[in-house]
Amino acid sequence: MSPTTSSPSGSTPTGGTAGSSNPQSSAAPAGAQTTVLLVDDHDLIRQGLRHAFERDPGFRVLGEAASVADALAKAADLRPDVVIMDLRLPDGSGLDATRSLRSSRADLGIVVLTMYAGDDQLFGALEAGASAFVPKNAPADEVVAAARHAASSPNAFTASDLAEAMKRRLTPSGPHLSPRESQVLRLLADGMSVAGIAKQLYVSESTAKTHISKLYEKLGAGNRAQALMTALRLGLLEAPNSNNV
Repeated sequence: MSPTTSSPSGSTPTGGTAGSSNPQSSAAPAGAQTTVLLVDDHDLIRQGLRHAFERDPGFRVLGEAASVADALAKAADLRPDVVIMDLRLPDGSGLDATRSLRSSRADLGIVVLTMYAGDDQLFGALEAGASAFVPKNAPADEVVAAARHAASSPNAFTASDLAEAMKRRLTPSGPHLSPRESQVLRLLADGMSVAGIAKQLYVSESTAKTHISKLYEKLGAGNRAQALMTALRLGLLEAPNSNNV
């Protein structure tokens, strides 16, 4: 998380009442602080977030959690105004935790924070009831601004790439993969070799290489890593289910 001071821009809210998209407004009375619960399984990320919020006199960090179970328990006990929720946690999904929190508190601001900032993750956060979606490579001040928006308009979703993501969903422009190419892509993501893919598909290694070559061509990639990163960005492949931030 970069502690830069650049202001977030391009954020597009949806839902809520008119004027609810102003990230500078605050739901708390004048002089009151917005309370925050930080949820991430990496100490360094939580420390960086805590530092960013402690630099803003309008916020107070109530606590931290490193798992879904801990997050739900502390949210119920501490009753924060805003929860900063990591998407991937060791005991489950931050989206599942978001759904649970939203079902219990309509007034809670929830900011989903993730490294995997593809369209699938963005719309997943929207559908789960999050108030905002921020990639982890965004400036720290953008997370704080998202929390400010979440506190004032918990049911009005905002994300810096929302307008473009909605446009992409309505008019998809990515490559169309055949069922076989999609299968090869998933096997590549699983780390399989050409020989392993050939065995899995019951084809020769030459045929497997042909499928991989065509897949790379459609994705504009020169190797496996480029193909997987492009597929993730285009929403053709889900992020790996791991504890990566």
